Amino acid sequence: MSDVKADETSSSEPPTGRTSPFDSSFIILLVVATGASAGVAFTEGPGRVAEIAASYLGFLALLSPKILCGFFIAASVSILVPREMLTRWIGAGSGARGLLIACLAGALVPGGPSMIFPLAAGFRAAGASLAVLITFVTAWSLYGINRTVIWEMSFLHIDFVLLRVLICLPLPLLAGWFVAQVMRQVTR
Repeated sequence: MSDVKADETSSSEPPTGRTSPFDSSFIILLVVATGASAGVAFTEGPGRVAEIAASYLGFLALLSPKILCGFFIAASVSILVPREMLTRWIGAGSGARGLLIACLAGALVPGGPSMIFPLAAGFRAAGASLAVLITFVTAWSLYGINRTVIWEMSFLHIDFVLLRVLICLPLPLLAGWFVAQVMRQVTR
């Protein structure tokens, strides 16, 4: 009964765990953005600040549907995949298997930050361990198939790309393993 109640509570919360947009990271960003705007207004005039704001509001409008899709996918993970299965495969007790799954998923899941970060938040909300999330995001950052095949191989020689990927191959696993060791020491 309490598990059902906990599941109902967790499904109504945002996957990021944040309930207010006005947290410390927002305040830091606001202070930096205000300072940057003041600097641009002082050097190039307030009209330039309005120009930049209008340009990026247009970019935000273009990006919003992708972000919304990423959030929807993130929310769907915990609903469509049974929590017990996710915990077994990528939870705190998943060990090396969880890290390998996260590494493979990070390499193969297509999409940019608007897709990957909400998906990582969805995995976290569904019970993924911190080590698994670090592995997932690091693998995507280092050799996500989308960026490697479409962008990197289009501009750089294939020998360079393969050597870079080969060198980076164990790094997400090492990062996840390191986080798992730290978490083990912290929770003792």
